Amino acid sequence: MQNFLWRNHSTLTEFVLLGFSSNAKINGILFSVFLFLYLITLLGNGLIITLIRMDSRLHTPMYFFLSVLSILDMGYVTSTVPQMLVHLVSEKKTISYTGCVAQICVAQMFVFLVLGVTESWLFAIMSIDRYVAICHPLRYKVIMSPWLCGMMVTFCGLWGVTSALVYTIFAMRLPYCGPNKINHFFCEVPAVLKLACADTSANDRVDFILGFNVILVPLSLILVIYINIFIAILKIRSAQGRLKAFSTCASHITVVTMFCVPAMVMYMKPGSKSSPEEDKKLALFYNVISAFLNPIIYSLRNKDVKRAFLKVTGWGRAPE
Repeated sequence: MQNFLWRNHSTLTEFVLLGFSSNAKINGILFSVFLFLYLITLLGNGLIITLIRMDSRLHTPMYFFLSVLSILDMGYVTSTVPQMLVHLVSEKKTISYTGCVAQICVAQMFVFLVLGVTESWLFAIMSIDRYVAICHPLRYKVIMSPWLCGMMVTFCGLWGVTSALVYTIFAMRLPYCGPNKINHFFCEVPAVLKLACADTSANDRVDFILGFNVILVPLSLILVIYINIFIAILKIRSAQGRLKAFSTCASHITVVTMFCVPAMVMYMKPGSKSSPEEDKKLALFYNVISAFLNPIIYSLRNKDVKRAFLKVTGWGRAPE
């Protein structure tokens, strides 16, 4: 398989990741900022996972999915940020051709796509959980059984692996004979495709079709579910009850918007219409920024998480 994928790629000896800037001072500042974001992302998501595991009151489907989201976010940023940090402070930003294609780029593409696609579908699963909790509260624990929750997460993972394989294989089957500069901070599919010395229109079609299945379909499912949720909420007579129901959905809607909209713009537009600088900003947003903000969004507006944190740390009295 490896010989099949790389047999026409013998003319390149190395790739260069251009990153964000060639200015050493700017790169030093960016290194500090991204290192801070990366560490806080790991800390925040790790804390969410720990709290959910330690507090029995958080052993519900909603928090099970939230813990899976935190695991995905930690893996998501780890697949790209450490390499980006190294290149920000390193004078040599080249990667040997064989190393990049056979090892680093393929592995990074595949892992990044697996986690991204899985997360996209996980958001749809989380919206189903909110629908059952709000529209069928008395049957919530029966419908959202541990077995069903596990099966839905497994489906997300399997679909992520399948989609990532298709994306990666179609990208790496092309001949890469120059230029060798990847105008990005990691080996993302759209950026790598710009280096192919062959027609990439078939890849654009594959990207659009897969983008439809892994982004538009879950987004459409989320939209339909939330329309039904809002209709059900409007039927609640108590204003306090309506506000509480809306508040349980606000965090999820926010993180879905931050992740899915930039990803959709990145992967569903033709390669000829993409801008390297815009692509880097979009990738930074749905890869780093969204993973950094997710635990903050879910914890600041969530009394259960605050209560669990105060209980575990013993810092003051938990909110009622």
